[in-house]
Amino acid sequence: MIRIDKYLCAVRLYKTRTIASEACKKERVLIGGKPVKPSRTINVGEIIFVKEPPTFREYKILDISEKRMGAKLVPNFLEEITSEENLEILKLTQLSNKMNRQHGTGRPTKKERRELEIFLTNE
Repeated sequence: MIRIDKYLCAVRLYKTRTIASEACKKERVLIGGKPVKPSRTINVGEIIFVKEPPTFREYKILDISEKRMGAKLVPNFLEEITSEENLEILKLTQLSNKMNRQHGTGRPTKKERRELEIFLTNE
């Protein structure tokens, strides 16, 4: 028996236990269609739904471990059973997010910064 926030961190779905715990509190982690608290214990064979907008990823618990493991060992403990349709939706949203970045948002590029410095010093 292990807490779900510890498990999600151990199988590398979240970088830290704190982030995994916050995801549970924000109802981004479901078991049996219901949101779970970070302290909920899990069992082998349960299916975890992790919200990755705009859809969910589904994982089946194969084994339990409390300690964070290397990426090569994760398939022994967790199996992704997300449908092809949901994976395609995720892939398309990632592509559209990359393409929709408008020029000028975020930090300026090195070229833009140099042009700005030249403009400001010549006034």
